Amino acid sequence: MMDVDNLPPSPPSAEPPPIAHLPVVSPRTVMQWQGDRPLVLADCRFALADPHWGRQQYTTEHLPNAQYFDLNQDLSGPVEQHGGRHPLPNVETLVARLEAAGISNDTWVVAYDDARLAFAARFWWLLRYLGHPRVAVLDGGIAGWQAAGYPLTQGAVTPVPGHFVPRVQADRVVDIDQVRSLQQQQGSVLVDAREAPRYRGEQEPIDPIAGHIPGAVNYPWQAVTDEQGQIRAIADQQQHWKALGTADPIVVYCGSGVTACVNLLSMEMAGIHHAKLYPGSWSDWCSYPMPHS
Repeated sequence: MMDVDNLPPSPPSAEPPPIAHLPVVSPRTVMQWQGDRPLVLADCRFALADPHWGRQQYTTEHLPNAQYFDLNQDLSGPVEQHGGRHPLPNVETLVARLEAAGISNDTWVVAYDDARLAFAARFWWLLRYLGHPRVAVLDGGIAGWQAAGYPLTQGAVTPVPGHFVPRVQADRVVDIDQVRSLQQQQGSVLVDAREAPRYRGEQEPIDPIAGHIPGAVNYPWQAVTDEQGQIRAIADQQQHWKALGTADPIVVYCGSGVTACVNLLSMEMAGIHHAKLYPGSWSDWCSYPMPHS
């Protein structure tokens, strides 16, 4: 793996793309899009400690015409002995769920949550993985929407079913064997997106073993946004990842492949388009026998 303290500098960044092509959009942009194009809003609120909480919040109030997507039921597959706590969902199952929500290949989709993009970014990444480029997350989440003075509503939505043909981007993911091999590969970087105490092995509130994958560097996912969940500026995102330089491949993981997607979204904003996700992440890695030190 590459020493990120001695990487060559990144090439000068090009001018940022128009907002409609960025992975993050403002509440004002979403309001402008309403009625202007086929648009689906995805409410991705979720609480790991209370899996029913997000749907309850959606039932109480949500963005107008938004539909709820559950991390466990919709955005993850069944948990097995290996593969992590939130395996990728079956493609056919996910496509059927997207079509039921009215999503077609020409539909614009905006996902939101109330957790600094943690779950909305998972939705964003999954659609990109399926080859759908017209997807973004809502800057600031539901709180940002309310702060902008826009309304919330109640009641379920009954959409017209869509027709979605996936174009799976298999090169966006790696498995445990590929992670093991890239540990010996010059020029590669493995990024751990968890909080620093978990990365250092000082605490582990979820998985049975503490620590991190050997050789990984730590970039906690919360650094991508401020405390209100507002995304930091493009220049800040570029500076944040500057130490990675020309590293390739870049693989990102977290505890179970969810919050790592926030880092992947940040990298996309910074102009790093080749980073990959290790979906099983630490929960998959530590499900195998650990080597003795």
